[in-house]
Amino acid sequence: MAKDSQIRQRLTNLKERLKQENPVLSQVVDSFQELDYISRRLGFFDDGQSHATLTSWWPLISVLGIYSSGKSSFINHYLQYRLQSTGNQAVDDKFTVISYTDDEQVRVLPGLALDADPRFPFYKISQAIEEVAEGEGQRIDSYLQLKTCPNERLRGKILIDSPGFDADAQRTSTLRITDHIIDLSDLVLVFFDARHPESGSMHDTLEHLVNRTKDRRDANKFLFILNQIDNTAFEDNTEEVFASWQRALAQYGLTAGCCHAIYVPEVAVPIKDESVRVRFENKRDSNLDQIFNRIERVGEERAYRIVGMLEETAQMLENDIIPRIGQFISRWRNKIIWLDGILLGAILAAFLVATIWGGYWDGMTLKLSFLDNLPGGNYTKLGLLALLVLLVGYVHFWIRRVTANYVSRKVLADIKDPDLRVSYARAFKKNSRWYRILWRRKPAGWGQRTQRRLAKVLEDTNTYIQKLNDMY
Repeated sequence: MAKDSQIRQRLTNLKERLKQENPVLSQVVDSFQELDYISRRLGFFDDGQSHATLTSWWPLISVLGIYSSGKSSFINHYLQYRLQSTGNQAVDDKFTVISYTDDEQVRVLPGLALDADPRFPFYKISQAIEEVAEGEGQRIDSYLQLKTCPNERLRGKILIDSPGFDADAQRTSTLRITDHIIDLSDLVLVFFDARHPESGSMHDTLEHLVNRTKDRRDANKFLFILNQIDNTAFEDNTEEVFASWQRALAQYGLTAGCCHAIYVPEVAVPIKDESVRVRFENKRDSNLDQIFNRIERVGEERAYRIVGMLEETAQMLENDIIPRIGQFISRWRNKIIWLDGILLGAILAAFLVATIWGGYWDGMTLKLSFLDNLPGGNYTKLGLLALLVLLVGYVHFWIRRVTANYVSRKVLADIKDPDLRVSYARAFKKNSRWYRILWRRKPAGWGQRTQRRLAKVLEDTNTYIQKLNDMY
């Protein structure tokens, strides 16, 4: 009950904050709570869990790309604050989550601060890392850090600066975090280095960040940025370098999208030719304005993402979770019927053998004369019958329990996410309780009322999209 009160208070606080910022999202929280109710009815969630806590409610901008492509310099320029270390070589091998603080002092906190705090997008990321790289989940501080910065541009946003891709094979755990960031981000800035447009690191970045994202439904959240274009000023071949880079993107399937060429003024090389300098600055300023405008509008994209997450969660309940629980029930029931048949067949066979061997059959008539000689008469016969029923019942319910454990292990073995395994195990246990009617095909808690509530949530997602369209 304490867990339920905590999660309710947390969601109440979230709704109050969203009412001031975006009233539509405040209503979305109510719909997430409807999904919580359904999940608890199914046994999939306990009282302390909520679907609303599984997504980041803060607008999230991630900065990815090859090493030494000027990602940190760009962040410093955007914030107008020297926050990130910069250099010609890779200067940081951690993912840095940057958030606003009203404290004048910049603070750097270890990865554990992110892994253990559900308000940030890396909550329990150590478990996901452990799945793909055994033992690495314990080294979360080697992969993540949290920085706070007293800059108003960060208020209400989270920035993520990533370590650069290099030409060597990437660690599986690093790619796992990268994929996690991409999925949660509202805007993804992918940086390339104009000084090395054909390097091996560019190939790795193209493979992972272009080829794997071009067919995504949210592909429009990616901005591809050719940085440090000022280095082409000496030969004045910016257009040629930019076109060559775009051809490389096209080879990996990116034939349309937002491509920009920029350089950061604070670290730019001097351009002596006045006409070239003006042309480069105009191009730079135009592209930076477009990028900054997308960053400032990320709150709008966040709103659509969260509604999309609501719809995705409702569809997952309907199309994945319910059918998998139904699969468990079906397999469990079939196992019980099969084993019960074997048990009853064995008992019947033993009875027939014993009575035939004892000579209790007269043709097709069974005569158990010794029962008539028992003290107590019919009461004793009824007692023996009741004892037999209890014995058969005990064995039946023992079979139910054993087969439930067996089938549960088999079904759960295919589920990689540890949190999902726990949730499914809880739901399976609810559907295999001793009082559960064996012939009931629908999962426990999945009645007409629950189905109507889920259908209403899916219907409301369309309404939310329409309201956001009207707002923006």
